[in-house]
Amino acid sequence: MKKKTKWWLCLAPMYIFTLLFILGPIIYMFVVSFATNNSSGYGFTWTFTLENFARMLDPVYVDCFVQSFKLAFSTTILVILIGYPFGYFMAKLSAKGKKIMMFLIMVPFWTSSLLRLYGWIIILQAKGLFNTILMKIGIIDEPLKILYSYPAVLIGMVYALLPFMILAVYSSVEKMDWALVEAARDLGASPFRAFLTVTLKMTLPGLLSGVILTFIPSMGLFFIADILGGNTIVLVGSLIQDQMNRGSNWPFAAALAVILTILTSIMIFLYRKITHVKDLEGIV
Repeated sequence: MKKKTKWWLCLAPMYIFTLLFILGPIIYMFVVSFATNNSSGYGFTWTFTLENFARMLDPVYVDCFVQSFKLAFSTTILVILIGYPFGYFMAKLSAKGKKIMMFLIMVPFWTSSLLRLYGWIIILQAKGLFNTILMKIGIIDEPLKILYSYPAVLIGMVYALLPFMILAVYSSVEKMDWALVEAARDLGASPFRAFLTVTLKMTLPGLLSGVILTFIPSMGLFFIADILGGNTIVLVGSLIQDQMNRGSNWPFAAALAVILTILTSIMIFLYRKITHVKDLEGIV
């Protein structure tokens, strides 16, 4: 009995923290999403309504979700194309090379993300480093208008989320059994076929982890869209912030957050299903 008591005492702080600071706010957000906004402009009343969810059928808000999904999808594709090869070849480096690359990947995390984004403003502005180099080389005659546009937001998203894909793929590749790849090559498979049939399948859990860590945050990183996109790109996260601050419509903001939470939860559920099936195939 004493051992069981001590065990539960060790777990109690974790459960209390989860209930108070994770599950509690989610439940509160869900309840507020059915409340009625105060007509005076501030606060809300505890009158049940579905108007907050029905309001999201407005074409303006539907377009906001569509735009967020497009940006998240584009970001994820670019992050995969850059991050997968990077993580793959990083795992094949020597021990010293791995440490150096890991250090270089982690260094940006030591600096505020806002400061790093303002650095991109200096690079992408009309008289910035990027345009200056292109003009000196002779590729362009006048500065490109990249800042405060969709490409600028996409660059910021890829820059912010790329390390998560690299680290997820790197961890997966490093745990691979390279003897299976060599066996496939000995049996006559070409390097490309061996990669598709062995390497890609074995690293798929890491790749999917990177996709989840990229796609879900890119739907809510509104500060990147605000800083690099100005008012041209409005994400769901931007809309929630606007309703919480300038709009003062907390129930509608909560309803938006609930829908976003449901969509991301579905993605996580699908990820767990896919990886579970892969684990079972590996056991069989």
